[in-house]
Amino acid sequence: MTGPDTRRALLRLEAEHDADTEELDRLARRLRAELGELDVDVLAVPAGELPEGAKAADPVTIGALVVAFSAAGGVFPGLVETLREWLGRQSGKHRIKVTVDGDTVELERATAAERQQLIDAFVRRHG
Repeated sequence: MTGPDTRRALLRLEAEHDADTEELDRLARRLRAELGELDVDVLAVPAGELPEGAKAADPVTIGALVVAFSAAGGVFPGLVETLREWLGRQSGKHRIKVTVDGDTVELERATAAERQQLIDAFVRRHG
């Protein structure tokens, strides 16, 4: 997906603190498969978008995805909603950091009202 209205979001999945690299990889694969059902492209993470010193097998690298999406047509709100729903179905206390244009929001378990307020504000800025 390329074009003048294409936006990119960096997603960083952070598994609960006792999850190992294998568990994080499994979670990231499940998330990637679910995102594949949306009208987005899930891409490899460019080296410049990872924290300095991250390596291919680092948990930071394993849990990172870049999602390209159209700025038009309400794709971004659907992406964020999918991430929120995915987190809600997981048994662990995981979180996903979503970064668009240097602006980051952290999605995790919170009350429905708290999540909705945070998501609405973020989507208004980038949707």
